[in-house]
Amino acid sequence: MPAHTWDDLYKALKREDLASSYYLFGVESVLKDEAMKAVLDHALEPSLRDFNLDQRSAGQLDADDVHTLCNTLPMMADRRIVLIRDVEVWSKKARTKAAILRYLERPSPTTILILVQTETETEGDADLIRSCYAVRLDPLPPERAARWLTHRASALGIEFTSEASAHLVLAADGSLTTIAAEIGKLSGLAGDAPITVTQVENLLGVRHGETQYDWRDAVLEGQAARGAMLLPEVLNQAGVSGVRLITLLGTALIGIGVARASYDRGIRGRALESAMFETIRRTRLWGLDYKATAAAWSRWAERWSAARVKNGLEATLAADRALKSTTISDDVGILTDLGVQLALHHQEAA
Repeated sequence: MPAHTWDDLYKALKREDLASSYYLFGVESVLKDEAMKAVLDHALEPSLRDFNLDQRSAGQLDADDVHTLCNTLPMMADRRIVLIRDVEVWSKKARTKAAILRYLERPSPTTILILVQTETETEGDADLIRSCYAVRLDPLPPERAARWLTHRASALGIEFTSEASAHLVLAADGSLTTIAAEIGKLSGLAGDAPITVTQVENLLGVRHGETQYDWRDAVLEGQAARGAMLLPEVLNQAGVSGVRLITLLGTALIGIGVARASYDRGIRGRALESAMFETIRRTRLWGLDYKATAAAWSRWAERWSAARVKNGLEATLAADRALKSTTISDDVGILTDLGVQLALHHQEAA
């Protein structure tokens, strides 16, 4: 059975439909914390948690302890919660994991077991996904991350302009952990007026219009000079590398290729945007504003023929190999050359 989404979990909890066990994994640590809190809030009153909430680390849990831990009866409550973090430390043959899997075959009706994979780079465990109500918590699309930012800021008594919140989401690459940390810093600067884009720029050191996404758009628009101008600034930003930019560009080129294939079949305008939106939604691409990306792919598809997309992908692949192997040129030089190549393809196509 495929893993559930945050939306699935939210809807189930709203119906008071509690599972006997949950397995939380994925890239977005902040959403894991919020999912844990949501289950706790629905399952156990705060006044009863001292007696009925047991938290452990998987690395410190013995197989012999599992039965007692999970089958202890609640005290003055209908249920108790067992929360186990760091479950990625269990190897496939770990005795403790085997004990947990045996328990999950016949879970206690009065215990809710929450298993949390703390490591963000590790794929979900197939055994736990199959045995629990598994929730994959990946980064939110930018428009939802902006709504999350607004809600988080409101809880701290501050407000962002729409331009400032959109810029913070892009500059943080959609990471809620980073966004939360920056909101905390900005809260000290807030007065009666909303936080402005200039305040966000000054804090992050990333100016509006100078993000990795602005570089990608310049390259795809055939604006080699603007792309070259942006590169040094973009590459100095936290979390951005030449390989990261190549991945961003390659993803867009593949998307444009898909859009162009539909365009060549006569699908145009709103119908093309709708088809691209569904493609993005099905593939669950991270870090993309689905609606804006679908519109951009559809717009670029008119100017990017199938042959031009193929040439662009070949040039991007060559640049990727150069970034990972060459010592002759640096990232700025390789990516500038790539931007010029794609601009020449654009002129030739025109």
